Amino acid sequence: MRIIRTIAEVRAAVRDARNQDRTVGLVPTMGAFHAGHLSLMREARANNDLVVVSLFVNPTQFGANEDLSSYPRDEERDAGLAEQSGVDILFAPEPAEIYPDGFATTIHISGITDVLDGASRGAHHFDGVATVVAKLFGIVAPDVAYFGQKDAQQVLVVRRLVRDLNLDVRIEACPIVREADGLAMSSRNVYLDADARAQATALNRALDAAQTLAETGERDADALTAAARTVLTAAGITPEYLELRDAETLQPVTRLDGEGLLAVAARVGAARLIDNHILRSADRRGDA
Repeated sequence: MRIIRTIAEVRAAVRDARNQDRTVGLVPTMGAFHAGHLSLMREARANNDLVVVSLFVNPTQFGANEDLSSYPRDEERDAGLAEQSGVDILFAPEPAEIYPDGFATTIHISGITDVLDGASRGAHHFDGVATVVAKLFGIVAPDVAYFGQKDAQQVLVVRRLVRDLNLDVRIEACPIVREADGLAMSSRNVYLDADARAQATALNRALDAAQTLAETGERDADALTAAARTVLTAAGITPEYLELRDAETLQPVTRLDGEGLLAVAARVGAARLIDNHILRSADRRGDA
């Protein structure tokens, strides 16, 4: 595996692969790899000739009071895990390489960025995500890019980016990888002490409660979210948001017809965590 720091070098490596008619897969990350990241790398490895993983803690998607300075970083460990997963290139640029002096362009996607994490964290968050992803697509020019379904809203934002700008890349969303107790894998889980770690399992249990209720035939959005909220309240968690939205448009829904995205964000101990389930109405379970 090669560790590459500059745009010129990674473009040259991709160009060489293209000249040999090799396909290119990209896994965009901010590092602090866990099993979820590694599953994306393995998926990319299984389906592409050249696998590029970007490792870049993107400053533009963090707000003034968020955890940019403390975000977990361990490039040596990450590089070892990436190599073990069959990655060919770890693209690990410095911020000035991605955002040179005078950088003045931001991509804003309306609508789907205005709710959930967009409303909770602010418009800057998805502006930063869309801008850096567009840059990575322009730099690497992948055939396929891999994202985790845990960041469900981010996946939808990236799909809209690709559609609206006619970018020639296919987006693959891979399933959430969970700990044995159901907690969704996250780089921010390292912030959790033992008590908060146990408390955090309530997020997935809350979503499970709503899913179980949906499987009985309940379709009322308020009833489904209430079932989830009861579990969170019992665990002492007050969510930043807990909402059932259309799984494609993120429009609010009052009734589960077909599929809906039940998404939650909450601060647990020192960590802000997110999770989601795709709920299916009882008559659609066989379509899963």
